[in-house]
Amino acid sequence: MRKRTEPVALEHERRAASGSPSAGPAAAALDADCRLKQNLCLAGPGPAEPRCAADAGMKRALGRRKGLCFRLRKILFCVLGLYVAIPFLIKLCPGIQAKLIFLNFVRVPYFIDLKKPQDQGLNHTCNYYLQPEEDVTIGVWHTVPAVWWKNAQGKDQMWYEDALSSSHPIILYLHGNAGTRGGDHRVELYKVLSSLGYHVVTFDYRGWGDSVGTPSERGMTYDALHVFDWIKVRSGDNPVYIWGHSLGTGVATNLVRRLCERETPPDALILESPFTNIREEAKSHPFSVIYRYFPGFDWFFLDPITSSGIQFANDENVKHISCSLLILHAEDDPVVPFQLGRKLYNIAAPSRSFRDFKVQFIPFHSDLGYRHKYIYKSPELPRILREFLGKSEPGRQH
Repeated sequence: MRKRTEPVALEHERRAASGSPSAGPAAAALDADCRLKQNLCLAGPGPAEPRCAADAGMKRALGRRKGLCFRLRKILFCVLGLYVAIPFLIKLCPGIQAKLIFLNFVRVPYFIDLKKPQDQGLNHTCNYYLQPEEDVTIGVWHTVPAVWWKNAQGKDQMWYEDALSSSHPIILYLHGNAGTRGGDHRVELYKVLSSLGYHVVTFDYRGWGDSVGTPSERGMTYDALHVFDWIKVRSGDNPVYIWGHSLGTGVATNLVRRLCERETPPDALILESPFTNIREEAKSHPFSVIYRYFPGFDWFFLDPITSSGIQFANDENVKHISCSLLILHAEDDPVVPFQLGRKLYNIAAPSRSFRDFKVQFIPFHSDLGYRHKYIYKSPELPRILREFLGKSEPGRQH
């Protein structure tokens, strides 16, 4: 380092001795600058440089953290705002709640042609279209007993209608919300019932699947009544049983109550995964968990259901039904809690309307994993139906 600085010092001495003009203020400034550089070189890099770099890095990290915290707070406020806004939106627009109950806009499975039930493995099924009211058309599937599988190939609607007058009993199946008559678990149940020797007639309510019309509890019940009457005209003395699942249990009890009031009851009613009434079901539904303890839950969420004309009061209907009743419910049902099915049975069993008919409750243990819609898998189901429907004549049993 001395070798580099000595020539500079000697040069300054020579200029000062020679009286050069540069020996003035400019020389003094240059000399001071050289000394500063020399001192810096001699001292070497100090700790200030890495300390400054560390401070800058910390500032950048803090800036990133602040930005992340700001974004998280923004998202949190948005979620909180949405959480608070939804109850008011539902209260102001009751139609939203109705759509959430019916879920008729959810069509699962997608891309199936309901005019071709054979695409779902139902090769002994015919597709019909009936018209319960003006501007209302509903799609119907009629599956004949499996023993007629070969005879049914290539047959037209007239053949299927005539087949209803055979000696085989008929089940009118009323499905739940969402999906269509072509839903996977529904198709599997049709196959089971057909293999047991039943005709199965099912349909999509107005507004579901390829059926035309606007959904409503009254409309769904009227559609079911129209199909029941259509069956009875063609079935002669054959037994007709009504099977409702989930939301379809509400349609089923509405229908059977009306049939009993006009003194044309079905031969038996089967309720799979039923609830007591739509208000209790909505309050117990897993989707309501995040709002169940929200202040004014009933006013925000349940009153709009009632104001939309939706009740599905199974607990009230069973007090006016006079035919044999079978209730099937899985203990691990996550959609309609098992206790609602048990509660409905406890209401129906002592009812005077059932004093001459049997009322039976069949639970399915949670270990079986049947949940909300897989009771059809039970190997005990054929025996249960055979014993119950084979004795559905008056003679109450509990």
